[in-house]
Amino acid sequence: MRFVWQFLAAMAMYAAGGNIVTAVRENDWLTLALGLAAAAGAVLGYAWVVRRTEHRAVTEVAREGAVARTGWGVLLGAGWFGAVMVNLFASGYYDVHGLGSARGAIGLLGFMAAAATMEEIVYRGVLFRVVEEHIGTYLALALSGLVFGLSHLLNEHATLWGGIAIAVEAGFMLAAAYAATRSLWVTIGVHFGWNFAAAGVFSTEVSGNGGNLGLLDATLSGPSPLTGGDFGPEGSVYSVGFGVLLTLVFLWLAHRRGNVVAPGARRSARAGSPLTLPR
Repeated sequence: MRFVWQFLAAMAMYAAGGNIVTAVRENDWLTLALGLAAAAGAVLGYAWVVRRTEHRAVTEVAREGAVARTGWGVLLGAGWFGAVMVNLFASGYYDVHGLGSARGAIGLLGFMAAAATMEEIVYRGVLFRVVEEHIGTYLALALSGLVFGLSHLLNEHATLWGGIAIAVEAGFMLAAAYAATRSLWVTIGVHFGWNFAAAGVFSTEVSGNGGNLGLLDATLSGPSPLTGGDFGPEGSVYSVGFGVLLTLVFLWLAHRRGNVVAPGARRSARAGSPLTLPR
């Protein structure tokens, strides 16, 4: 029953925050302010709901270490996307014409902060975390990742391959990152770093949601398997390859730290102290 309450609360915050930020999308400064406010409100709301339904300290969004963990996540996410774009640039598929819009990047910062935070709360904070207690880390990773990927099929320029790519490179990887760190701050940081680098820096399409104008005025063109086509670079085989590599690294860390939950085992202490496989 706690899953139902948490999921409904998370989806309500997602819908409310998303509608508010989208409504002011034409005003960059207002988008920044309301986006950051929506992100902060979603974290506080998640912590309140989990405390009420699970009667525990919500360690996955603990204030201690939040800035550092989020920062490392942002660096990883931005670096990951940067590596994809370096490959596309070196291949001649990404052309930079000059500077884009600093104000546009400011608005995208707020928009992506809200989107990343709310999606991580829904998919990793609630779906993966709670389901993992019942079916184990690997099955929960596969299930939550597939749901995450399929949810992107609703986007304007969505493709089946794009949804599969998102499931593998992001859905699986972010679940593995949470399993390794037991911190939503890390996954929020990675998610935000990737999305903001894509839209706010390199000015590419994000998950088939239409074009963006960030810090660079640039165009992306070339074979769809490499560039991602209308879906954007998240549909690139480069993105999938790097995402699979990061997933394996995070799963290795999860094993090393004893954070992998065995199938069928219920966690003895939620969030912070799972029943684990032997090291």
